[in-house]
Amino acid sequence: MLEQTIKKQVIDLFSSLKNQYTFQINVASSHSSKKELVSLLEDVASCSDKVSVEILESYSLSFNILQNNQNTNVVFKAVPNGHEFTTLLLAVLNLDGIGKNLPDEILTKRIQAITANVKLKSFISLSCTNCPDVVQALNILAFLNPNISHEIIDGAINQEEVDKLNIQAVPSVYANGKQLHVGRSSLGELLGKIEEQFGTDFTQKVQPDKKYDIIVAGGGPAGVSAAVYSARKGFSVAIVAEKIGGQVTETVSIENMISIPKTSGAELSGNLMKHLNDYPIDILDNRIIEKLDVIDGIKTLTTSLSESLTTPALIIATGASWKKLNIPGESDYIGSGVAFCTHCDGPFYKGKKVVVIGGGNSGLEAAIDLSSIATEVEVLEFMDELKGDQVLQDKIKQLSNVKVRTNAQTLSIEGDGSKVNSIKYKNRETEQEEVLTTDGVFVQIGLNANSKAFSDTVKTNRIGEIEIDSHCRTNQAGIYAAGDVSIVPYKQIVIAMGEGSKAALSAFDDQIKGLQLTN
Repeated sequence: MLEQTIKKQVIDLFSSLKNQYTFQINVASSHSSKKELVSLLEDVASCSDKVSVEILESYSLSFNILQNNQNTNVVFKAVPNGHEFTTLLLAVLNLDGIGKNLPDEILTKRIQAITANVKLKSFISLSCTNCPDVVQALNILAFLNPNISHEIIDGAINQEEVDKLNIQAVPSVYANGKQLHVGRSSLGELLGKIEEQFGTDFTQKVQPDKKYDIIVAGGGPAGVSAAVYSARKGFSVAIVAEKIGGQVTETVSIENMISIPKTSGAELSGNLMKHLNDYPIDILDNRIIEKLDVIDGIKTLTTSLSESLTTPALIIATGASWKKLNIPGESDYIGSGVAFCTHCDGPFYKGKKVVVIGGGNSGLEAAIDLSSIATEVEVLEFMDELKGDQVLQDKIKQLSNVKVRTNAQTLSIEGDGSKVNSIKYKNRETEQEEVLTTDGVFVQIGLNANSKAFSDTVKTNRIGEIEIDSHCRTNQAGIYAAGDVSIVPYKQIVIAMGEGSKAALSAFDDQIKGLQLTN
């Protein structure tokens, strides 16, 4: 049963529905999840006279969403609780045209330009924090293009399909039976992969030179703070990002946001979007910045949608992304034994042996999380001692199924062609190479600054972080950097927010003091 507070929220969300919707359940009477699914969907349907439930006898468990008795090309082979409950609600809202994550006109035309028949399947876990973004994006593709269909498959109740494809990471997306993508993603990235594989008739050219007083590159805490502060100063502002929330969306629990004792990455990301919507900010999401040109001080950004955006002042807040080992076998087995998110992929290793590479905070936190799932956890750290906080090191020592190996240089990840079975490393003290058998490898070695598109224009340090002064100014007039993409120490959410605000205030001060934003 839905809690009353949640039920009230659903009633409010569904109050403006224009069309009729039916949850058409196909389920075997003996299925162990039938009662849970029927109860959930009947509870949701009770929140609006525009929503109903129909139950049909079948051999398995699934349900469709019908709009005015017409199929909508999306099938849930899951009980959408947990992180996927929002996906269920958004599916109805998006079908009705009132969802908050519907694509803009350009993306919509690209989606509708795919003429091939594409059957998408996304394998998910209800505990996966990365899955909802991917599932919701694929649902939008199916809603907007009748040539595209989408099945959402919960691996926990569809184990036979998971085993058949040897899936060991979620979300895993298949298109017409072939793997399309593994891991977190955005609507823009997934659409690009489908276009690459199946072709597109999209030919429209976007009109160039949309002009803004300030453009913010990046949609994480630093970028959103910069955009809000800039808008409050009266600037015309655009924020360009792959997704609002950035790396934060992958964080399950956040307990160091001062004055907010506990929140989640998904909740914080949602609040960031709400705050942006309070101001006249152009939100250009599902985009990647591919190039920056500076001519006579005017900064021109080219996006992955072929847009040309110009501004005298640019704030770079593109954050950072997971580092990879770049060793043999790593890329070959991503999704088949190599993973980066313990919360998403950890459940696949229940009762198995795993290796965590990295002895910093991320690695130790991953090992602690996995210790309650896996039978054995090995932590490999390159240095001669762990680098994580002492409180985490103390916790590791208390866990009987976690073993730490320092001075361990990872050499390769081995497998049988379909999944990982071992990892090779060198003991840096003895110079001896050793092999550990394992079912999975979690890479937790830190982050890379997302500065590639800007590195030819602004000065970066040896690890790609953009160099700034105390006011977030780079070596280029009118270009500022904030948050994890910059050299500012301590990659923390509260620090990123402060730096984004500082960058916006610096841009404002430079303007009112008559400083040149152009060279």
